[in-house]
Amino acid sequence: MSILEYLSTVCNKSFSGFLGVLHLPTISAAITKEKVPCLRSDGSMSQMDVCKDEWGQRVDCPVENNDDGDDVDDLTDYTFQCCSRMSPPHYADLGKKANDVFSKGYHFGVFKLDLKTKSESGVEFTSGITSNQESGKVFGSLSSKYAVKDYGLTFTEKWNTDNTLATDITIQDKIAQGLKVTLEGTFAPQTGSKTGKLKTSFANDTVAVNTNVDLDLAGPVVDVAAVLKYQGWLAGANTQFDTQKAKFSKNNFAFGYQTNDFALHTNVDNGKDFGGSIYQKVSDKLDCGVSMKWSSGSTDTLFGVGAKFALDQDASLHAKINNKSLIGLGYQQKLRPGVTLTLSAAVDGQNFNAGGHKVGVALELEP
Repeated sequence: MSILEYLSTVCNKSFSGFLGVLHLPTISAAITKEKVPCLRSDGSMSQMDVCKDEWGQRVDCPVENNDDGDDVDDLTDYTFQCCSRMSPPHYADLGKKANDVFSKGYHFGVFKLDLKTKSESGVEFTSGITSNQESGKVFGSLSSKYAVKDYGLTFTEKWNTDNTLATDITIQDKIAQGLKVTLEGTFAPQTGSKTGKLKTSFANDTVAVNTNVDLDLAGPVVDVAAVLKYQGWLAGANTQFDTQKAKFSKNNFAFGYQTNDFALHTNVDNGKDFGGSIYQKVSDKLDCGVSMKWSSGSTDTLFGVGAKFALDQDASLHAKINNKSLIGLGYQQKLRPGVTLTLSAAVDGQNFNAGGHKVGVALELEP
């Protein structure tokens, strides 16, 4: 763009703003409108209006008039509040909706306490303690997280009762839009063990790619995964290469389909382990999931169904069962804002009188 064109654009915007104050009609440049998929805050998919000027820059959509001749709210501003740009999930998140039905709301065989706080300076602290009923082992962890939003940086420090220290440094959307880079390091003072990882992830409207490189001087392990999306269909691949052994140690493929209230996922791991899941949001209160796993070297097939039912805004019931008659039950209740209690039990239906059933209690506290 030349200097004259730039000055003309600035003057036109200033003059248009001045006329807008006087409530006089203005002449706007050519604006094109298109609909793009987006993700609402509740997790459902929708569409949003995006307007661009003649140079391809995103601008506010023009105000439309209703039948009574009154101005309505700007469509773009409203849509951006309801939606965010929709990108495909990363490979590890394929089938996540169904997995959440089987995993969230259950804490079998443990007593667990989680506490989250945030200081006035913006530092987030997370601490947790878990007591295993069978082994009697108590595991605790503490982490702090501080974000420098102006530079897209996030610093995380972690410690656990195994005496392992970890540090994460993340920069997001600064090197490139949609790109996230994380440098991880761990250190065990007792053994002197050190590890390092470099993680990257990138996502836009059609593709999600992530890499994980183990920083081992003897020979790093490189893990790469990608997911493509087209009109709700998802196709992904995940491979891992061991440079020290000069061979591929992982070759996984996945395929699925996802809409607002339905998700289908299938996967093949190393050509011998097969899996699949189905998620269906039956209503605003009921979520259902089906899961299946099978290995080519075994005749054993694992099949399960699960459901989550919301009694109200603060309470929910969870239940699941598989083909081995293992039954899981859970009840989650928000006692007050920031305090959530979870009660769960695992019952062996095939050996009901033999015992070995498990119960669990979890309490979550957050500001």
